Amino acid sequence: MTADDVPGREEGDVGAAVADAHRREWAFVLAATARVARDIDLAEECVQDAYVAALDAWSRQGVPRNPGAWLTTAARHRALDVLRRDRTLRGKLPLLIEPESLPEPGTDAVEGGDNTIPDDRLRLVFTCCHPALAREAQVALTLRLVCGLTTAEIAQAFLVSEPTMAARVTRAKKKISAARIAYRVPGAAELPDRLDAVLTVVHLLYTTGHTAPGGQDLVRADLAERAIGLARMLCVLMPDEREARGLLALLLLSNARRATRLDDRGRLLLLEDQDRSQWDRAAIGEGTALVVGALRGGRPGRFALQAAIDAVHAEAPSYADTDWPQLLQLYAELQKAWPSPVVALNRAVVLAMVEGPEAALAQIAAIERDGHLAGYRYLPAAKADLLRRLDRRTEAERAYRAALDLADNAAERAFLARRIAEVTRRPGPARASPG
Repeated sequence: MTADDVPGREEGDVGAAVADAHRREWAFVLAATARVARDIDLAEECVQDAYVAALDAWSRQGVPRNPGAWLTTAARHRALDVLRRDRTLRGKLPLLIEPESLPEPGTDAVEGGDNTIPDDRLRLVFTCCHPALAREAQVALTLRLVCGLTTAEIAQAFLVSEPTMAARVTRAKKKISAARIAYRVPGAAELPDRLDAVLTVVHLLYTTGHTAPGGQDLVRADLAERAIGLARMLCVLMPDEREARGLLALLLLSNARRATRLDDRGRLLLLEDQDRSQWDRAAIGEGTALVVGALRGGRPGRFALQAAIDAVHAEAPSYADTDWPQLLQLYAELQKAWPSPVVALNRAVVLAMVEGPEAALAQIAAIERDGHLAGYRYLPAAKADLLRRLDRRTEAERAYRAALDLADNAAERAFLARRIAEVTRRPGPARASPG
C-alpha cells in the first residue's frame, strides 16, 4: 500500500503526522527506548532513526493507529540490534550505562532504584539531573534529550543566545564522556537531592508550552499538558515535598486561564481583558487547595510562592479588584526565596498598580542597567505599557518596537503591532462617553 492508496493521505500528510508524533510522543519513545539501551545517546540515535523510518514506512503503509507505539517498537528494535553488535558500547555517551553490568539484549533494564519511579519519562528526568553536572547543564540536557525541546527554545527559557546554549549542552556532554560518569536511575534516598532540578525542568517545559517562543500558535498544549502530568506524578511519588505541591498548584492555576488568553479572532488578551467566567474553576479549586498545603510548615519555596501569586489573581472577581498590596508582599517574599531579574520585573508591574507607573519605571530602569534581561522581550513590553499609561507616546512606541524586534510568536507580535498603532494614532477631538 502506498500513500496514494490511503484515503486522504498524501506525502505532505505523512510528514505532518511524523512532525505531530515528534511533538507529542518524543518523550515517551525516548524513555521507553532508554530502558533497553541504558545509554541516552544510543537511545536518542535509535529514536531519531525510528522517526526517519516512519517517513518511508507510513508513506507506504499509512499512518498507524498508534504512532507512539509504532515508533517505540522501531526504536527499541534498533537499540537491541546495536546492543547485539556491540556489547561493550565503547565510544558512546554512557548516560544510563553501568560499566560492570550490561543488560542482556531483549530485556528491560530494571535494577536498584529503577522501580522507585513508576513512569519512564519521570525516571529519565531524574536520571538526567545528575549531581555531577552544573544545575543549568542538568536542566538544559534534560529539556533537550527527554522533553524534545529545541536548542533555541531552551535558550529562550534561560534568557541566553542559541549559540551560548548549544555550547553549554556540548560542554556538558563532553564532561560526561571525559569523566566516564555512569548514569543510573537514582534510588529513593537520592531523589530529594535532585528534586529542585526536576521541578525546574517541569516548570520550564510548562512555560515553553504556555507561551510558545515562536510560531503561529500562542500555546503548545502538548507541552503544557505533559508538564502537568509530570507534576502530578511528582506529587504522588513525593507526597511530603511541599515544593512539588507548589509546582502542581502553579501549573493548574496558570493553565486554568488558557481558554481565555485569545479572543474569538485569535488575538492575545491580557489578564485584565480576559473573561473570568470562562476560567476553569475546578482547576482553580484544586490549585488553591494545593497552595494552602504548600505554604504550611515553614518558609515557602519559590514554586509555592508563585502559586500563591496566581491564586490571588484567580480568586479576584475582577482585575480592578485584585489585592495588589498582597501581591506586592508575595513578590517581596519570592525575591528572597528566588532572587531573579524576572521576579524583579514582575514585581515592578505590580508596584505600578500600588504606587503608580512612575515608581515602576524607576524599578525597570534599574533592571535595564543590570543587563541580565537584555534580549528578554517582556522587559521593553512592560516598560512600554507603563509609558503608554503615562501618555508618553513617543517613548512608548520606541519600547514597543524594541519588544516587537525580540518577539517571535505570531500572537505576541500582532498584539505589539496593535499597541504601536494605538500609541502612534493622533488623538482625536474629545467625545462624550457612550451611555
